[in-house]
Amino acid sequence: MLGEPQHKKDKDKEKNILLQLRNSQSFEKGFRLLVQTYQERLYWHIRKMVTIHDDADEVLQNTFIKIFKGFKNFRGDAKLYTWLYRIATNECLTFLKKRKKHSTVDLDNEETGITYSLKADSYFCGDDAVVILNKALDILPEKQKQVFVMRYYDQLSYKDMSEMLDTSVGGLKASYHHAVKKIERYVKDNF
Repeated sequence: MLGEPQHKKDKDKEKNILLQLRNSQSFEKGFRLLVQTYQERLYWHIRKMVTIHDDADEVLQNTFIKIFKGFKNFRGDAKLYTWLYRIATNECLTFLKKRKKHSTVDLDNEETGITYSLKADSYFCGDDAVVILNKALDILPEKQKQVFVMRYYDQLSYKDMSEMLDTSVGGLKASYHHAVKKIERYVKDNF
């Protein structure tokens, strides 16, 4: 006999997490379960946005701090993971803006650029194609990068992304299309 479908199990797990989080006596247990359940998915979402492992760890930690402090504001209008991804995405954007503001590093400089950072990152394993794709992602405007990562890597539906980002589906499709075209052009020119 086959087991329950995965989406049913996920829905039940989310319901259990929410019940525990909404009860002050089991909040900490619920939060630990939330972290255990979503930590890896959120890490990889963040990692694709900020690229470097240590940066992704920092953003993930900030994301969980925001979730912990802000859970009382979760109304339940959206799915829990949609709310979590929205927070993680906003933390990524905040981090990237700070990095850009404080950065005086030439991204094309072999000793300090993204390629060097990726190759020096012990958690990064990739060939030249992956490095070029990451460099292409780095040149995208933040909104396009965000939409590309969520759609291509996280395989989120436009509807879910629309809820997370408070943007129309049409706008998201246009951003994704522009991102793909820029990535294709960059890869063609650099590979």
